[in-house]
Amino acid sequence: MGQNTTPSRPRSTRSAVRQNRRVPVHQITDPDDDRIADYRALTDVELRTRWEPPHGLFIAEGELVLRRALRAGYPARSYLVDAKRIDQLADLDTGDAPVYAATQDVLQRATGFHVHRGVLASFHRRPLPTAAEVLAAARRVVILEDVNNHTNLGAIFRAVAALGVDAVLLSPSCADPLYRRSVRVSMGEVFAVPYAKLDPWPGALAEVREAGFTVLAMTPAPDAVPIQSLDAAQRARSALLLGAEGAGLTRAAMDAADARVVIPMRRGVDSLNVAAATAVACWELSRDDPW
Repeated sequence: MGQNTTPSRPRSTRSAVRQNRRVPVHQITDPDDDRIADYRALTDVELRTRWEPPHGLFIAEGELVLRRALRAGYPARSYLVDAKRIDQLADLDTGDAPVYAATQDVLQRATGFHVHRGVLASFHRRPLPTAAEVLAAARRVVILEDVNNHTNLGAIFRAVAALGVDAVLLSPSCADPLYRRSVRVSMGEVFAVPYAKLDPWPGALAEVREAGFTVLAMTPAPDAVPIQSLDAAQRARSALLLGAEGAGLTRAAMDAADARVVIPMRRGVDSLNVAAATAVACWELSRDDPW
């Protein structure tokens, strides 16, 4: 029989690090260790909102998401890993970013939750493009007003990435797309979809129109046009405008739109979750595009 050339699994995480010539793994035993300050109290939304953007960082949770962040060109600041899963990073070029390992107990006390995916990473943010730059490179965009639920925001980015829309524009009051939950729910698609702030609001919607887009306000209002009835010109360069869950679009935003559109409902349902509505509308606007 021929010799089995399949490499054996490293017997320890130390050997995995040595074989791949990685930087040393720093063991963390104190949840208050300043070296992992980036990861402290990850479930405290208010604290994280005050901490992450001003410090130019965001947190990626899970191996798939952090790998997508790296592929998108975001520089890593550090990694924090369950000591039993350190070999998940064995093939990564971690560069100058330190790798910290800790037990599940220490991870939970530091972060505030059970890190069941076993891998976290802190990344440097990149400067956001301007709305004009995003619009210049796009054919269709989604515009969000006051969408401050991180789960909905992440789901919207995933739908946008999958369904033929090129970018997202955010009112100043929208949640942070790089907040951990948004990144996780999007499965890392927030890194693939260009986005920018649209400010002042809603006055800057005029900038969208001047760039050649038709602003389509999503609403269940009785005078709205069924989205499948839009003509080719309205579909060609469309800017789909959606508001927050429940409240919907403000009157000012609605008045700034070129047309009001609705997804026709059955069985007395008046509307969909904003992320679901975005997905349906994006598919409808792009259904005739070549694949």
